Amino acid sequence: MGCGNVFFTLIITLSVALITYNILISANASLKQELPGPSTSSIIDPIIQMPVEKSRKYGSNAEKRLFHTAVTASDSVYNTWQCRVMYYWFKKHKNGPNSDMGGFTRILHSGKPDNYMNEIPTFIARPLPAGMDQGYIVLNRPWAFVQWLQKADIKEDYILMAEPDHIIVKPIPNLSKDGLGAAFPFFYIEPKKYELVLRKYFPEEKGPITNIDPIGNSPVIVGKDSLKKIAPTWMNVSLAMKKDPETDKAFGWVLEMYAYAVSSALHGVGNILYKDFMIQV
Repeated sequence: MGCGNVFFTLIITLSVALITYNILISANASLKQELPGPSTSSIIDPIIQMPVEKSRKYGSNAEKRLFHTAVTASDSVYNTWQCRVMYYWFKKHKNGPNSDMGGFTRILHSGKPDNYMNEIPTFIARPLPAGMDQGYIVLNRPWAFVQWLQKADIKEDYILMAEPDHIIVKPIPNLSKDGLGAAFPFFYIEPKKYELVLRKYFPEEKGPITNIDPIGNSPVIVGKDSLKKIAPTWMNVSLAMKKDPETDKAFGWVLEMYAYAVSSALHGVGNILYKDFMIQV
């Protein structure tokens, strides 16, 4: 009984000492407030909160760095209603404080118009040839972006790639900076874990595997000129990944997300990672 008390006391003492040590270390640690540099460095990007630039003045569009919101969609009833809800909230917040939200386009990859062309600004894109998506309809997304970027007259210099199931809850500023994109970090996109697979598409001469950011293509704000370079590569890498059984098995439903992350890295476009860019439920 006495030994048990001594052991219990020893555990309590060690626990208190460990907690005290952690508190002291945390209290004296310096917090880095600066934005991270390009993700092509050997240091993994820190994840930072949304910036609040109170000193910034919003008097006219000339003072803003407007981005165009683009959403790809099928003509299914479910997808259509998602787009209608998303566009409703886009209009609610477009002219809000600190907003850099410009135009909006639903990129409809059914190849034909629907009954909501007058309600939602829409670009009609051709779907992939029959059978090419192998039942993975998401492969139409990069192909639709390629067509839109080639043919549409996009006034803004930046693009926000969003998805129909996003709901905009507040005005969005342009989070991209210094040639970097702005993206949400996904915990399930793990380039280091799948390095052997990814080296098929991102060869060693392109740099460390950590150059591939843990992102998908959405939500991402990126320069229009950068996206015009990335999009065709994104399409081709997506198709190549889907055709490869090992890659298809490894990535499953997030395959096209990995394809965008790889394509962005191949073109040297790093991303600032914002954990508050999106709320997942």
